[in-house]
Amino acid sequence: MPPMTPRQIKAQQTKKKILEVALDLFSKKGFDQVTVDEIVNVSNTSKGAFYVHFNSKYEIFLEKFKEIDDFYETFTETLPSNMSYSEKIINLTKSQMVYLKDCLGKDLMRTVYISALTPNQPKTLSNTDRTLYKIIHSFVQQGQEKGEFKDNIPAKEITMLITRCMRGTLYDWLLFNEESFDLVEESQKFIGPIIASLAK
Repeated sequence: MPPMTPRQIKAQQTKKKILEVALDLFSKKGFDQVTVDEIVNVSNTSKGAFYVHFNSKYEIFLEKFKEIDDFYETFTETLPSNMSYSEKIINLTKSQMVYLKDCLGKDLMRTVYISALTPNQPKTLSNTDRTLYKIIHSFVQQGQEKGEFKDNIPAKEITMLITRCMRGTLYDWLLFNEESFDLVEESQKFIGPIIASLAK
């Protein structure tokens, strides 16, 4: 791959600046209260620059979800090949919650959920074409093929159950304060019994 030109480097820096400023504003003020004008003013960029990189402020979320999906892919590659599929799902769930808690935080996740509930907006959170769904589906399917999991329930249904519980746990985390709700600990409370119920 040829090295980037100074112009390409500057474009990437501008995109990164817009993204970071927008996410910070979403966290502080709420998604609906932030305009494109405000994003470009605070980031000291222009509307033209904004629309070169993003079609709308909703695409800011899509960009962030790409980062999250990259994390899932990278983490999955670190799992030992001889690890059971049960342990892979449990470890992925734990690492997911640690990442979302520490790298995204409550304010941004709250904004993500608000956006997901907004009519006529992309439902990225529940998009089954996302990397998270594909990884879990692959683990479940391979676990069934290897005889680790029961095969009387389709892998797709099990995947939906697990991801639904993930979203529900994140939602509860947003409702309760940090002292009464440990996100990582609570995630293990739901994934453990689910995996145990799937075992042959």
